Amino acid sequence: MIEGEMEGMINERIEIWKKEEYHYPAAHGFIPVMFSYIHEDEKKHPAMLIAPGGAYRETSPSEAHLPAMEFYQAGYNVFVLEYTVNQLDEAPLKLQPLNDMSRTIRMIRSRAEEYHIKPDQVAVCGFSAGAHLCGSLCVHNKDVEDPEEAYQNVSNRPDAAILSYPVITSGKYAHRDSFVALFGKEPSEQELDYMSLENHVTKDTPPCFLWQTVTDQTVPVENSYLFAQACAQAGVPFAQHVFSEGIHGLSVATEEWLEQNIGQEEGKRYTQEQVQMLAEAIEAGETPFPKEKGEELLVKFGIGRKKPARWTEKQKEGIRKTLKEVQSWTQLAEVWMEKYLKVE
Repeated sequence: MIEGEMEGMINERIEIWKKEEYHYPAAHGFIPVMFSYIHEDEKKHPAMLIAPGGAYRETSPSEAHLPAMEFYQAGYNVFVLEYTVNQLDEAPLKLQPLNDMSRTIRMIRSRAEEYHIKPDQVAVCGFSAGAHLCGSLCVHNKDVEDPEEAYQNVSNRPDAAILSYPVITSGKYAHRDSFVALFGKEPSEQELDYMSLENHVTKDTPPCFLWQTVTDQTVPVENSYLFAQACAQAGVPFAQHVFSEGIHGLSVATEEWLEQNIGQEEGKRYTQEQVQMLAEAIEAGETPFPKEKGEELLVKFGIGRKKPARWTEKQKEGIRKTLKEVQSWTQLAEVWMEKYLKVE
């Protein structure tokens, strides 16, 4: 995503931290960044911050540009966050992604005039681990302080959240690798409890829209049920849509998504900057990993290389049969947001 690429839209790449503020030890020069999709008009729009998924190992391009365009076309000014990830278990993330998310919300609100947004209509939309990140900010926003004085009195609480096939629990139905990326292979009970989000929903948690498929084989659908039940018990407004069939990671569930026309041109680094910097550090001999690992990463993510096909044609035919039902989630969410975000 390059500034000025889209006609009639303001596209910018914005680093959310100053270099001296950001301390993740395995960043290899990366600083978390958000990408804007802003209407080039003077109207005040609601804002949507999107957090792609990827098990806290990547920020998936397939859950970035397509949902961003969906909400942009629905009248939102949209931001996509490339938050800190832990690709190769170099260093546990701990609370760094949560700090990234908090800073980004504060930055968007503090620049409401510049970004032409309504500061009381700032929503988040996350996918898989990105939904866990959004949910973490929903339940833990009061815990997150900001080192920058200018942001300390700016709210980091989302006004509403969309949680798409979310990682929620660290318990029986956990997506274990997400928690390994956060805390390493031997997390403490305290760490696991803190990030088991169903345990921390209160009446102050913002309204939440959840959706998932029954047949999700990666993140069990029970994750959504646990969070919905917690919202019900706390009196938090919520909607939950569970579709009958579909794989994990469906994003907007359109033909465009299925064919992987995801707004990432060959060689572009959109949402993959940290992966590329890690690959370059490996190839330069700056990490313990063999140099072949750097090339492997570049091929895996299609950065300056032809990306391997994600599915066979037969697999795509099976997935295609589930799309029509699931793709309705965007319309359902937009109608729900009109009520709870008070979008006109």
